[in-house]
This record gives sequence, C-alpha cells and structure tokens, in this order.
Amino acid sequence: MKAQQFVVIGLGRFGSSLALELMSMGYEVLGIDHQEERVEDMTGQLTHAVMADATDEGIMRSLGVRNFDCGIVAIGDNMERSILAAILLKELGVKQVVGKAISILHGRALSKLGVDRVIFPERDMGIRVAHQLVTPNLLDYIEISKDYKVVELAVPACMNGRSLAELNTRAKYGCSIIALNRGDGIIVAPTAHDYVQQGDIMVVIGSNESIEEFEDEAVNVEG
Repeated sequence: MKAQQFVVIGLGRFGSSLALELMSMGYEVLGIDHQEERVEDMTGQLTHAVMADATDEGIMRSLGVRNFDCGIVAIGDNMERSILAAILLKELGVKQVVGKAISILHGRALSKLGVDRVIFPERDMGIRVAHQLVTPNLLDYIEISKDYKVVELAVPACMNGRSLAELNTRAKYGCSIIALNRGDGIIVAPTAHDYVQQGDIMVVIGSNESIEEFEDEAVNVEG
C-alpha cells in the first residue's frame, strides 16, 4: 500500500515539527519554504525540502503538489501568503487542505475558502496548558464536540488497586473509562473486573461536566 504523502508549506517551528513527526510516522513529506535557511535545516530530514514560492502556481504544478494526499499551510508570519497558498492547494485539487490560523479572522478566511480543517496551535496549546494547571492528574485531552471530550488522567494514589466496578464511573459520574495505559501495555475496553494502579493512565470519555466531576472527586479524595 502506497504511503500517504504530505506537503507542508512553511517550515517554521510549527511546520518543521509537524513535518518531522509525520516522517517519524513513516509518511512521505515534501517541505516548502521561501527561506533558504529553513530549507537547509530540513534537507536530509524530510523526503524532499524545497525553497520555493508556494503562491506561484507554475512552481507548485512543477512540484507535483496536486498528487499529494494532504497539504498543510503552516505559514505563521504572513496572512496573505497563507491564504494565497491555501487557495492554490484547493485549486490544484489537493485531497485535503489544512491551514494554520494565527488569528480568529485568519481562521474565518481559511474556512470560507473551503479549507478542510483550520487549526490554532498557539490557542489550543494555551487551552491545554490551562486545563493541566488546574487539574494536576490531567495529562492530555481531545475535545470531540462542544460538550464532550476524551481525556488522559493519571490514576491518583486514592484509586490504587480499585476495580472499574468499584469506581463505577458510568453510574456515579456519567463518564466511561475506555482504556488503561500502563507500563506493560494498553488495555482497550477494560472490563469491570480490571483494576487500576497508581501510575496507570486512564483514557476517559464523557461530557465536560461528567469528567470534571470525576476529576474533582479524585482530587478531593486524594487531598
């Protein structure tokens, strides 16, 4: 099966980090930037790294960008160039176009252009850090809708050795533990007879309110 191919436009901190992570996952990545220094830094680390103007249709056609599965516009210092690059990717027929937005207005513009997904790295990281600061056991979370999320919670000492039947999170709080991650592996869809241990990571799904109630209970009992 052919490996998915990604083109990343803009090799600043976010773009280069994203491109390198995709490479480590086994995908093919073409990196494009108009700054020679950035391209030189990525040469040899990506499948291809090219210094080019991503708003020039002729150049983008010659690079075969239309054949890529996904194009990520990671330009963070020039809204106009970001928008023009996104328009070009859409016009060239790239299957999926993702755009990094540096402001709400920028995000709206990208959405109106038909960009498939708009991301706000700085805003999202700020939100994630805020949640982690106020909830000591929270390791990470994914918002799946306005009202529901999936979170990773470290098992506190007060829950050590308790079974999922004892915790009974669905009945008590309205959220469910859908996986347990521990040193020797991952338990997917654990049963009521599985036990949690301090140091495990619980993957929990539920409404914002139900998960917050579960988090608060764990903190209060532990405290």
